Amino acid sequence: MDDTHIRTDPLSAIGRQLLKLDAEKAYTKLLVDGPGNELARTSLESLSSRDLIDGPVEDSDEADALLSALWLRHDWLEQSHKISQRIETPAGAMWHAIMHRREGDFSNSKYWYRQANGHAASLPLSARANEVINPFPADKTIFRITAGGWNPSALVDLVEQVHNRPDDPRHRLAVALQHIEWQTLFEHCTRSASGK
Repeated sequence: MDDTHIRTDPLSAIGRQLLKLDAEKAYTKLLVDGPGNELARTSLESLSSRDLIDGPVEDSDEADALLSALWLRHDWLEQSHKISQRIETPAGAMWHAIMHRREGDFSNSKYWYRQANGHAASLPLSARANEVINPFPADKTIFRITAGGWNPSALVDLVEQVHNRPDDPRHRLAVALQHIEWQTLFEHCTRSASGK
């Protein structure tokens, strides 16, 4: 999935470069079991969260969440975790939950999703996810993801079921949903960090 179309108006040039870096392969693993993209690591190590926004940062927690998200996008879970666990906001809880899901700690992921309950990105996330889910045959696990709004615990259940079954069509769906979740939350954090 090509993520370079993400609405990133307030995102800095280096932030845009990191989105484009290895765009075809970035964030395609449901579970990460080794090191991430070395080129991304080299760039990310020298950045502060303020480097990701053009102009003044209006919300430093949201800017920190962007940095956590970019580490996560390029499969560096430990670095993402160090940042997200310090952010005591719904966005920090969301990135923390996603990181634990991608490491395969499903119960911990669900705990952190509960801490982010009602995050402002949930409504657009549900709408975007429905567009991808609707063409799939009826399946109780899939239906639960957006029935009644965005249900991230149901996504965790789907990932747990299919992460090691790449031939299952639901595996492809889980990857698509993880992209949508990342994009939607990243866009929200970008706007919130910049105050736009």
